[in-house]
Amino acid sequence: MSFNERLDEVCYAQNSHVCVGLDLDIRKIPAYLLETERPLYTFAQNIIDATSEYVAAYKLNTAFYEALGIDGWKLMADIVKLIPRNIICIADAKRADIGNTSKMYARAFFREFTFDAITLNPYLGIDGIAPFIEDENKGAIILCLTSNRSAQDFQYTEDNGLFLYEKVAKKVEEWNTLNNCCLVVGATHPQELRKVRELAPDLPFLIPGIGAQGGDLELSVKHTFNLAHHSSIFNSSRGILYGSDSDDYHVVAGQRSRELRDEINKYKI
Repeated sequence: MSFNERLDEVCYAQNSHVCVGLDLDIRKIPAYLLETERPLYTFAQNIIDATSEYVAAYKLNTAFYEALGIDGWKLMADIVKLIPRNIICIADAKRADIGNTSKMYARAFFREFTFDAITLNPYLGIDGIAPFIEDENKGAIILCLTSNRSAQDFQYTEDNGLFLYEKVAKKVEEWNTLNNCCLVVGATHPQELRKVRELAPDLPFLIPGIGAQGGDLELSVKHTFNLAHHSSIFNSSRGILYGSDSDDYHVVAGQRSRELRDEINKYKI
């Protein structure tokens, strides 16, 4: 089964297009957890237990783990093991380098850490992407139009009538021979998201920017599913993780995950 087929199955089985970003920050977790042996692990475990009923995927931004050194890498490995196997597990690592280096990245994240998918930077072209798409079971989620303000610095560069982000979308469609490529398209650009959907009707999207960054959820959902019914996922990190600084934080996270699931399903065509 290809990664995109599995993503379809998971979204259908969970009746959800929610992705929870497990961006762990010890400065933001409830203070009482600092008295436990592994505060970030305990925090993540409770979040996963409270939200797994309502989500299709979890995304671990590796920067939050790398910043902790060796202990952070161990923590990331342990949290991956907590995620139920019926839910997609994504490494938000934004890797890709020359081919030989990308092979090592693919080995690290797919074999050693057993992630189902990874986010990638397309700047080096197919040489940097190829090692990640050799196995149809593993997903390559490629940056197309990111949700940050300075996306315009490069992604809106125009050449022969196409913006760079549009050229990326078309190129990734070509690379999707094993049905395991996806695109990152930010909810902060809902009109541009519609253009990307027109250019890449067969690709699932990972859509950040709907929480703290203020993206338009309704338009993003409608434009994502307007030409295709391929499963896409909408990420929320801070909005779900840090809704409460008390001992009910995981209850609040579960409620917010359920509410986001229901809102996406309401807008979906």
